[in-house]
Amino acid sequence: MSRLRVLVVDDSLTVRRRLVDGFALDTSCEVVGEAADGQQAFEQCQRLRPDVVTMDLVMPKVDGLRATELIMAHCPTPIVVLSAAENRTEGLRTMDALAAGAVDAVDKPSGLLDSKWMEMLLSRVRVASRVRVITHVRARLRQEPPHVPLRVTAPAVPPRLLVMGASTGGPAAVRHILRSLPAGFPLPVLLVLHITEHFDTAMAEWLEAQSGLVVRNAVDGEALPMPGRVTVRMAPGNRHMVVRSGRLRLVDGPERHSCRPSVDELFESVAREVGAAAIGCLLTGMGRDGAEGLAALKRAGAATVVEDESSCVVFGMPREAIRLGAAQHVTELTEIPPLLTALARAGAREGTA
Repeated sequence: MSRLRVLVVDDSLTVRRRLVDGFALDTSCEVVGEAADGQQAFEQCQRLRPDVVTMDLVMPKVDGLRATELIMAHCPTPIVVLSAAENRTEGLRTMDALAAGAVDAVDKPSGLLDSKWMEMLLSRVRVASRVRVITHVRARLRQEPPHVPLRVTAPAVPPRLLVMGASTGGPAAVRHILRSLPAGFPLPVLLVLHITEHFDTAMAEWLEAQSGLVVRNAVDGEALPMPGRVTVRMAPGNRHMVVRSGRLRLVDGPERHSCRPSVDELFESVAREVGAAAIGCLLTGMGRDGAEGLAALKRAGAATVVEDESSCVVFGMPREAIRLGAAQHVTELTEIPPLLTALARAGAREGTA
């Protein structure tokens, strides 16, 4: 069995040595190259064609964000960003890197990279290496005019809530949807992204800045947002977000499909509490989280939307939902915002008829 070929990118020689030594302890990995700045990373990625890259963000000359953009545009390779999450500026740039095509982000401790952290990194690198990345040119989606559905069947009852879930590739997909919703979109949004607690605040701030909408991490016990305008409440890292008795609750329950927060946990609670007055949307991601929950939403009478394989970074979660018969609408990412708008507005017209 061939070993996993890793390119290590960091401007600190000490950090590079620790990473190289850590990978060397795992016989399934092989460090094929090192780079001290983004330009070297890009050149070595073209020459060596590694299976995965660990990418520092703050580097001289060409930084990690620009290197990610170059690699994903010219020689697409799974990238795991190493970032100091406690630094707000670096956290926001991490979100930019994920939107530019990086597969995952790992919080880099300020002190020693100990064996426990290295074990976690090895696990994340193995998962990232399995992602079939595609050429990712920034702003490509915004250049493609969406096809607006001419007609949709009105939901059974007027929608009052949109729930969305995503994982690998999710930051860019969610950004596209939120920034493409029209002014006056009438539904609040509950969102689950598979993001760690180290990056959840940066993700919320980044999505707010990118979309112009109000995006906040949910607070335990707050009232479920009312329809009428679009606001976004996101599950914080390492806690499930569910709806109970008209309120958002944050739950320290067991992981589901190795995920906390879990899309299934949110979707199933909304199916119970909101039923047909919800719209469910499942986007790109590895694994199967969200598929069972979307099926529960459909059984409850809610409209359900799944991202098509053609635009997914990873077609795992959407594929599982389709396999379960949970998807009423399957469409590429550029067509999801107008479809969601048509469903929301068709339901509103039906409710006032």
